[in-house]
Amino acid sequence: MTEYAHLHADFRPVLQLSDRERIRFMGEPRWIGYQSAHHILDSLECLLDAPKRARMPNLLIVGEPNNGKTTIIQHFDNTHGKGYTNDNAEPVRPIIVAEAPPSAEEKDLYVAILDQLWMPYRTTDSKVTLRFQVIHALRHLNVRMLIIDEIHSLLTGPATKQREVMNAIKMLCNTLVIPIVGVGTPDAVQILHLDPQHASRFDVIKLDTWKLNADFQRLLKAFEAVLPLKKPSSLFKPELAQLIHSISGGNTGDLHGLLMECAKEAITSGKECIDRQLIESKSWKRPTRGIRELIV
Repeated sequence: MTEYAHLHADFRPVLQLSDRERIRFMGEPRWIGYQSAHHILDSLECLLDAPKRARMPNLLIVGEPNNGKTTIIQHFDNTHGKGYTNDNAEPVRPIIVAEAPPSAEEKDLYVAILDQLWMPYRTTDSKVTLRFQVIHALRHLNVRMLIIDEIHSLLTGPATKQREVMNAIKMLCNTLVIPIVGVGTPDAVQILHLDPQHASRFDVIKLDTWKLNADFQRLLKAFEAVLPLKKPSSLFKPELAQLIHSISGGNTGDLHGLLMECAKEAITSGKECIDRQLIESKSWKRPTRGIRELIV
């Protein structure tokens, strides 16, 4: 297997599979760590382990769409969020990840949380009833952190409604004495300016797009190590790295999509590597003003 040194040792047996199986393998979710992601994960772990106090710290993670925010949160949840029973025979769900409602509605926020808890509820119940149901459920399950994804959705609606939802989030933090993490686009920072109290409670971490530098080249090398291709592509070399960066715009999701499409073509064509000709000739989804345009 020395000729497959470009591939991580754990993935070299995949090369023995059929072309169809290798392509299916590439479609499975897979974690590729990098410095910015590890910084966010470390911050989340510190919050999760923070001792209870009157004013719990909160965190807002922002970044451009499709840039890996949700993937980081899912990895953190998979690592630390598994339910278990503690020494007192009590159920524990360390982390609850809920998606913000599509507009600023306090009642819809409670429903989104209850959905993730698999708790029955009546949509006709008042928001007060749902609020206390959420508080009781999170206490019963000994939840230690609440993560609200797509929190920028709360900007949809009048300012009064936005304040109501943010006040509800503050109330959950105070009542349950747990940290709350918001995840969204850069616009989500505007939510914190509704009230000085919100801004003072949340630290903000921005997940930037990639610059064309050594970190980006290391990311390409890490990607290549999990692509089941029989020949090395040397994606990290300056010529290819610059081309890939110009196409993806340094966006993690667009980078992943481009490399997956190229790797599939490399397998089906028998080329077994990704070179400049393949990248330039292969169709890919190029992002343009937020729309994913198919280039042929």
